[in-house]
Amino acid sequence: MWGKAVNEFIEQFLVEGRELVSQGSDDLLAFEAQPGDKSRLDGAFRAFHTLKGAAGIVDFSAMAQALHAGEDVLSAVRAGSVAMSRPVADQCLACLDQVSAWLDEMQASGDVPKDAEALSAKLVQDFRQLAAGEHATKSAPTASPSQTLETADLVRHLLEAQARLLEAGDGGGALGRWQSAVIVACNVLRHGGFAADAKEIEELAEARLMAGDGVSVAQVIRRHIDHGAAVAPEAGSAGDGGSEPSVRVDVRRVDQLVRLVGELTVAKNAIGHSVRLEIEGESRGRIIGALRDQHQRLDRLVSELQRSVVGLRVIPLQNAFQRFTRLVREMSQTLAKPTRVMIEGGTVEADKSIVGTIAEPLLHIVRNALDHGIEPPDERTANGKPAIATLHLRAFREGENIVVEVEDDGRGLDIARIRAVAVERGVATGEAIQAMSDAEATNLIFASGFSTATEVSNLSGRGVGLDVVRATVERLGGRIDVRTQSGAGTAVRMVLPFTVMVTRVFTVKAAGQVFGVPIDTVIETLRVPRRSIARIGAARALVWRDQTIPIITLADVLGTAVEDAALADSESQASILVVREGANLGGLEVTSLGERLDVMLTAPEGLLANIPCIDGTTLLGDGEVLIVLDLKELLE
Repeated sequence: MWGKAVNEFIEQFLVEGRELVSQGSDDLLAFEAQPGDKSRLDGAFRAFHTLKGAAGIVDFSAMAQALHAGEDVLSAVRAGSVAMSRPVADQCLACLDQVSAWLDEMQASGDVPKDAEALSAKLVQDFRQLAAGEHATKSAPTASPSQTLETADLVRHLLEAQARLLEAGDGGGALGRWQSAVIVACNVLRHGGFAADAKEIEELAEARLMAGDGVSVAQVIRRHIDHGAAVAPEAGSAGDGGSEPSVRVDVRRVDQLVRLVGELTVAKNAIGHSVRLEIEGESRGRIIGALRDQHQRLDRLVSELQRSVVGLRVIPLQNAFQRFTRLVREMSQTLAKPTRVMIEGGTVEADKSIVGTIAEPLLHIVRNALDHGIEPPDERTANGKPAIATLHLRAFREGENIVVEVEDDGRGLDIARIRAVAVERGVATGEAIQAMSDAEATNLIFASGFSTATEVSNLSGRGVGLDVVRATVERLGGRIDVRTQSGAGTAVRMVLPFTVMVTRVFTVKAAGQVFGVPIDTVIETLRVPRRSIARIGAARALVWRDQTIPIITLADVLGTAVEDAALADSESQASILVVREGANLGGLEVTSLGERLDVMLTAPEGLLANIPCIDGTTLLGDGEVLIVLDLKELLE
């Protein structure tokens, strides 16, 4: 086989294989839910068909055999001789699951899994038994070479890559790389119907490679490229590549980066010109004017560059949502609670790290909705509801943020039960819990170890869940809340940043040092007379927009307070930053207010690593370190 050194084409096979698995699963589930949508059935068949061809190209015959058996069953469904039943969908999904597992193993080891033949044989047997049980009368027609593989620029690139490997120098391990390239090239030609050409290349390779001549074999491959004999699998739909570290990038975004780099080069040269003017004794006014213009241009270009780089990493939230159609299907069957999923806003884009990280919180929320929120069908019909429950999974943009909501039409949260469990588990004192509003009591479900489940199951009752969800969302710089209505359902709402690469901060000065505060926590900046800040015991407070908020001196909180005569002068002005973090609202008194900045944070290291209230650090234009504060810890 190819050995440990997985070449460029194998990497492409793994990426597109995962996309096709995802596409096939989505189409199967959609067709099962709406049997009249033939395009979805065609999409699932095409995914099996293309995966089979791709597996043949990389010489993974076990995968190809399993997929061919699934293709036969789907062909019978298309012909009308087999109905699209749940067992048919289950078996096709099981086959795709196995393909996904094989792809993961290949990614890790660089080779075909050793137990693939046995697993494939079992899948083939299961498909045959299923077809017999469903009274299938005919199997899928054998695809012609033109149906199996189509001429495409992608495979021209594939064969070109093998030719380049053969033309590379004869350094260490060259023979193994050459042999791998020949295997891939010949499989492409053979599955495209060019068996004679593949045989010619194999015979030539046998004679030439041992003599250290890969160039002659490359020339023959290039001849087939020129004659249009290149063939390729059909392109899959866009999707999250699973566990692979690659991200597909629109070529227009790459072109935009190239353009920006060109403009930045011009800006750099302009700054060099200003330096030369200074050396040559040019007037100070002219130099300052030139530098001002160059700074404005550089500021614009860097902002564009930041947006472009972030754009390279964005993927649609559908990549996080798509797994839940099948998950809810299986969970609803296990719990005997028929539920359909309605996905909205799957095309909304966010940073890949955001999309990848929220999958786990969403899993906890969906599990809770089905296990606790949605009622059994007899209870729903008794209450005048449809027997089939509905779970909405939606996303949309809200300013600079992404909002993700999970809403069910179940029984809603039992607020009285939540209060009782919170008291029982010591989340807070009984008096404090009873004094809470219903909205505040609802948020107790996010407390660590909180669970109203009375029995441990595969889905709940272990005291692990929504506290993890809140921690994950807050680690991303987001926030989470829940709203509920008795008998009508529950909605969990996550507000997340579009990207974690760039953080917008507002700078302030306190105790002689500059600090950064995340700008999405800042509500307003104030300059107020100190006499308007009232003392309440040892604390201070300010009436702001008809509500009383606590005032915290930032220098005091950070333990770096310095004597300031202005603090004792009731007529002097105080600089206040009104901030909100979660349910906490307060005012930070600082020495002076600064400016807004877009920064890329570095995690605290060294002496700063164990200091609380620090979110990260970055460098200012003068080289000074800017410490960005974690307001959640600060206000608590």
